[in-house]
Amino acid sequence: MNKPRSTWLTAAGAALAGLAGLLLPVLGPAGEAEAAATGIHVAQGRVYEANGNEFVMRGVNHAHTWYPEQTGAIADIAATGANTVRVVLSSGDRWTKTSASEVSSLIAQCKASKVVCVLEVHDTTGYGEDGAAASLDKAVDYWIGVKSALQGQEDYVVVNIGNEPFGNSNYAAWTNATKSAIGRLRGAGFGHALMVDAPNWGQDWSHTMRDNAASVFAADPHRNTVFSIHMYGVYDTAAEVQSYLGHFVNSGLPLVVGEFGDQHSDGNPDENAIMATAQSLKVGYLGWSWSGNGSGVEYLDMVNGFDADSLTTWGNRLVHGANGIAATSKPATVYGGTGGGGGGTGGTAPNGYPYCTAGSASDPDGDGWGWENSRSCVVRGSAADTGAGGGTAPNGYPYCAGGSASDPDGDGWGWENSRSCVVRGSAADR
Repeated sequence: MNKPRSTWLTAAGAALAGLAGLLLPVLGPAGEAEAAATGIHVAQGRVYEANGNEFVMRGVNHAHTWYPEQTGAIADIAATGANTVRVVLSSGDRWTKTSASEVSSLIAQCKASKVVCVLEVHDTTGYGEDGAAASLDKAVDYWIGVKSALQGQEDYVVVNIGNEPFGNSNYAAWTNATKSAIGRLRGAGFGHALMVDAPNWGQDWSHTMRDNAASVFAADPHRNTVFSIHMYGVYDTAAEVQSYLGHFVNSGLPLVVGEFGDQHSDGNPDENAIMATAQSLKVGYLGWSWSGNGSGVEYLDMVNGFDADSLTTWGNRLVHGANGIAATSKPATVYGGTGGGGGGTGGTAPNGYPYCTAGSASDPDGDGWGWENSRSCVVRGSAADTGAGGGTAPNGYPYCAGGSASDPDGDGWGWENSRSCVVRGSAADR
């Protein structure tokens, strides 16, 4: 049976998609100083763990509410190197309600797999346009009802209040509805980082979220709200992607690409630009979705039939491609990760391969390459870790194989294989 898809754009919405590139007035300041940090939290426009380690989400969405029997999916997603799983729940307004005990089990699965859980209520999808959709108020009622499962989990859980909470009708109501939802959750004692999705089926072609994000952020007494944009057909050019993500970063407002794919019925999203720009700006991203898509968007499955050993083209791109999960994800330090591959063992080398946890002991021939867990790994500080040419710079662009010879104007940027590259050790290499 076909399952609900993530994003639905009406013909009117698709026709208006071109508006995404228009420039509207910029946001004002992000608001007053943030409240004292507890658990995952926002500070100066970035997401941090309780210990002050910056946390950039790299992960995958999992459609739990339609496939509750797929209890191994979170562990399988974690095995790709993902540090975050966004989990679809139901408030009971459209699908079978996800109980408090079920929420507790999902959090336990996330913790066992050492990933951060972003939990979202999907029943709100397309409210105002889809008559079956529930309001954000209904979603808040649900969260309050399962609060017992969430208490004490602030280090591990982000509460994504409602998925794509307005369609392309009455979307101007998003601002006040979102402020009200945040206020109710804070009043009920929720100290978690909250995530809020954009209207227009998550794509914000109207820039309603973009232009009102500062006031929404300031309305949160904890100053602990993260904004989520879903990037499908509206974001089919690099310019649109860069403009939207850059606006939030430049405004000091926390943003995550909560969903995106490599193709869609409403247009062809530029997944390469989404991933490269997110890496360059240190913005989190969560690909849609692990498996189980229906209604004509089966191409958004990352694995076939929930089989972790059967990556699709999209899954392989997201996990193993340039600026993908394997190359850029850094584990949360709450699970003992290094939080960025600097110092210690574990983490990911600039060339996208994992560091050898056993160091040079995994490299008997001394070439900098070892073998662990049935795949190649890099010995930290070796020639494979720091040698000129190849690999990926911290800003997400590849290093120039030709070094400075590919950079005639000496600005640190070269051009190889029809794309920009970074000269290792230059001003651009940071």
